[in-house]
Amino acid sequence: MELMTQHAFWNKHRPGCDEHYLVHQLRTDSDYLPELSRIAVKDGEVLGCIMYTKAKVVGVNGDHEVLTFGPLCVAPKWQGRGIGEFLLEETMTIARRKGYKGIVIFGEPDYYPRLGFKTCDAFGITTAAGENFDAFMGIELVKEGFKGITGEYYYADIYENLPEEDVERFSKAFPPLRKLSFPEHEAFQ
Repeated sequence: MELMTQHAFWNKHRPGCDEHYLVHQLRTDSDYLPELSRIAVKDGEVLGCIMYTKAKVVGVNGDHEVLTFGPLCVAPKWQGRGIGEFLLEETMTIARRKGYKGIVIFGEPDYYPRLGFKTCDAFGITTAAGENFDAFMGIELVKEGFKGITGEYYYADIYENLPEEDVERFSKAFPPLRKLSFPEHEAFQ
């Protein structure tokens, strides 16, 4: 699964990627929710995956548990065939049955809104720094799932704890890929 994730994200948001290392680390993280996470497989080939963790919104009316996921990815040769959407819909159904009220993510603004995600300002939720922007989105899993849930969003520490030297060391176990820099990457540096 790590190799598929590496290929799905390689040079997408910056030169190289760290999402494959994140997948590896998530499996042992205390916030990881394997009961919600899923892998799409066909004929023994990993086509895609979605991995969930606990998250929370902290506001004047207390702390509220929500979900987040990441990565949601599909092998490059299988992208555009509905696998990511299938994984998301399947896992949202499971999360809804388990009583979760909503999901908050940092994701692709061109992809998630067509699946029902809205920018978090619609719910009164900001980042921990008090910000809102197009890639910061949420979805209610039940009607009015975010009612009374306002404040600052915090995700699992694992998402911020991916030291570059650990990523590089981990990546040496995979076939080498060339890191490329594109003009649009400069906005992320």
